[in-house]
Amino acid sequence: MREGTARLLGRAAEARALDVAALMPRVSGVLEKYLLRHKPEASAKEIDGFLDALRADDLCLVVACERGDDAAWSDLMEQFRATVLSAARGASANEDTAEELAQSVWADLYGLRARADGSVSGKLAYYSGCGSLGGWLRAVVGQLAVDRHRKSARLVQTEEATDFDRLAQEQHEETDHFTVAASPDPERALAGRETSDALERALAHALAGLDAEDRLLIKLYYFDDLRLREAGAVLGVHEATASRRLTRLHTEVRKRVEAFLVAEHGWTKQEATRTLAEAATHLDTDLRRMLAGAETPATSERREELYE
Repeated sequence: MREGTARLLGRAAEARALDVAALMPRVSGVLEKYLLRHKPEASAKEIDGFLDALRADDLCLVVACERGDDAAWSDLMEQFRATVLSAARGASANEDTAEELAQSVWADLYGLRARADGSVSGKLAYYSGCGSLGGWLRAVVGQLAVDRHRKSARLVQTEEATDFDRLAQEQHEETDHFTVAASPDPERALAGRETSDALERALAHALAGLDAEDRLLIKLYYFDDLRLREAGAVLGVHEATASRRLTRLHTEVRKRVEAFLVAEHGWTKQEATRTLAEAATHLDTDLRRMLAGAETPATSERREELYE
């Protein structure tokens, strides 16, 4: 464990003044949760492979933030502010709601409660380093959007007497909360294969209608883990231009998906809009395949120059 943690620190471009002792508790917890819990007899080679696959820079950044490193927090917000806001826009009906959701995410990441030792307790504690920090943050935004929608749904007034009976029973069974039991609609059918297939077809249709450069920008930013500045360099545009284009693409793709669901599957616009945020956390779709073929020889050459 100590050797693996030392290797992780050595791989990090910015170790943020962390040493092995500071990082080992986090690495140990991740190893226990994601490998040893399911395979307690894992060999030393398997453990080394697991530790060497962790995202060194992302994990160091998160641990430094948890330790109260102000510079690390500034770097986290600078690097991922656009990611969080972009994901919030994709899960919100308007810009004001998106801004509020993004701010809530940052508050949850920082934490408003204190642990026994006085340190803050926030959602960053759940980041494992097994995947990219950007992808994890987008998942956090999506989950918070779903949680907010579910909370608001509990406040919807029911109209049928049978609904009140069901609510009373559910409240008795779940002491802290209850959900509205209503007639079947697309939102409640998210777990069904039919709805998932409809969403996948709508997304494929929306992405296929984009220009090749737009599909490439989505791929570079969300799947290749390039920052906006780097993605813009591959496309030959300024970071600000790439940011504006990405914001436009969120709106465009969402409108295309909603229109497809309304036209092809008979959903109302309100139903389609409400389901998209939750769908993002459940849909099992190979988006890389949908975005394939977007890179040209020119952009491929610029990407190679960037890596050099």
